[in-house]
Amino acid sequence: MGRTPPHPEVSQFDLQQVLEALVDPVRRSIVAQLDATGADLPCGGFDIPVSKSTATHHFNVLREAGLIRQYYVGTSRMNSLRRAEVDEVFPGLLDALTRQPVRKT
Repeated sequence: MGRTPPHPEVSQFDLQQVLEALVDPVRRSIVAQLDATGADLPCGGFDIPVSKSTATHHFNVLREAGLIRQYYVGTSRMNSLRRAEVDEVFPGLLDALTRQPVRKT
């Protein structure tokens, strides 16, 4: 295990905790960016308007809710979206979150 932080098992996912994690626009942006890239990203690879310490808090909230998985590659803490696991427990939630809004003209 080493430096890898703890992650909840799928059976421990809690809807209230997931929704509270996603209520914040910065955290929704992190999830959306991971979904859009389809790749794992280092903490410094996100376009978010907050300080490093505040970003750390947001990543921790997402990890503790089970939305992301974090691991190290060298000195970089990488983040991956746990899409398949979240979709298993809460089908359609991430699709609704990451779907681009339809604009009426």
